Amino acid sequence: MASTPKLFGFDGSTYVRTVKMVLRDKGIDYDQDQINVLEGEPRQPEHLERHPFGKVPVLDIDGLRIRETDAICRYLEETRPKPALMPDNPEQRALMNEAISLINSYGYGALVGVAGYHLFPDFIGGQNEEARANCLENSITLMALLMENKGNAKWLAGDEPSLADYFLAPIMFYVSLTPDSEVLLNVPGVSEWWAAMQEIETFTATEPDLG
Repeated sequence: MASTPKLFGFDGSTYVRTVKMVLRDKGIDYDQDQINVLEGEPRQPEHLERHPFGKVPVLDIDGLRIRETDAICRYLEETRPKPALMPDNPEQRALMNEAISLINSYGYGALVGVAGYHLFPDFIGGQNEEARANCLENSITLMALLMENKGNAKWLAGDEPSLADYFLAPIMFYVSLTPDSEVLLNVPGVSEWWAAMQEIETFTATEPDLG
């Protein structure tokens, strides 16, 4: 395994972007192999040897191969704790963990379903208006719950950005490019949170090239 960390996954992946944000925050130099999900490359034999379920990202680092974004980010946080991306406060850390779980379990499919309807319908199986409406409803429910948990804090789990924000923002980026973004930005608290994300250097620096 190479001494320089290597990230497998293409820039268009929201989960790859999350990992890239953390790597950049931690000041970790790495190489990247652009495994393109839209082209079906994760299902090729070479990548299936890295991740038998054909997913990205995969990170080779410190002699380890780590699969799944949550595991990668937590390893980086534990081994390179500065700057901190997990709250010290147990209550705030619980909010962060809950947010990540909600995003992974319910938010990703819903938000990508909304974005995909407009931006990459082939990836989600075509434009289905009923599916879009259902995804939009679930997205509203998710964002309302995250904002309720956030309360008066600036970020999803306190007054400093955390991994929870890094999971949500790359998905929200695609939604922001669609006509449905206005609906979600009208959920109380979302527009303020989204505006704050635009000030995060690692977020703007990892924006994928859609050209």
